[in-house]
Amino acid sequence: MTEDKIKNLLQKADKTAGTAAPIPANLAADVRRRANRRRFATLAAPVAAAAVVLIAFGIWCLTGVPADQMYEQGKVAALQAEIKQLQAQTDATLKLVREVLENQRRQHRIAKLKAKLASITDPLEEVQRQVDKTAFTLVYEANRMYGELNQRDSAIQTYKRVIELFPQSTWADVARRRLSEIRNSSANKNGLSI
Repeated sequence: MTEDKIKNLLQKADKTAGTAAPIPANLAADVRRRANRRRFATLAAPVAAAAVVLIAFGIWCLTGVPADQMYEQGKVAALQAEIKQLQAQTDATLKLVREVLENQRRQHRIAKLKAKLASITDPLEEVQRQVDKTAFTLVYEANRMYGELNQRDSAIQTYKRVIELFPQSTWADVARRRLSEIRNSSANKNGLSI
């Protein structure tokens, strides 16, 4: 009983969550590239700080600035370098987050457009359906003219029009048969052909 409840709960959660956004094909390469950048940035900070300290020490030696003041200036320079490094890392992370979010939005829009495109019927099929419907309507009207209204000449003209306008359709075949039947019945009655 508990297993069924868990299955139902999981199914409801799946339905509520919807489909997951597709994972880009180059995601692994992007992650590796960003990790290498971070590793380089992490290694570059201590080197930069050491360079700043060495330069400050060199300037101190040349200018004769007291050691305490030189030490403080080195500390300040090292902190400034570290702040710049942290700022660069933060900017890179924010840029990455924006890129990922934009990519997800783009994928979501593409999925919506694909679904919308899939729901649109093929225009050629719709035109063919309308052509077939028109041919059927003409044959139906010609049948009425001949059978119910005794308008033999109008029916013959309508059948000929169906054959002329829609020669490859099944309704053109029906119109040919009807014309043949009219000719045969007319020939039997009058001994004449149309």
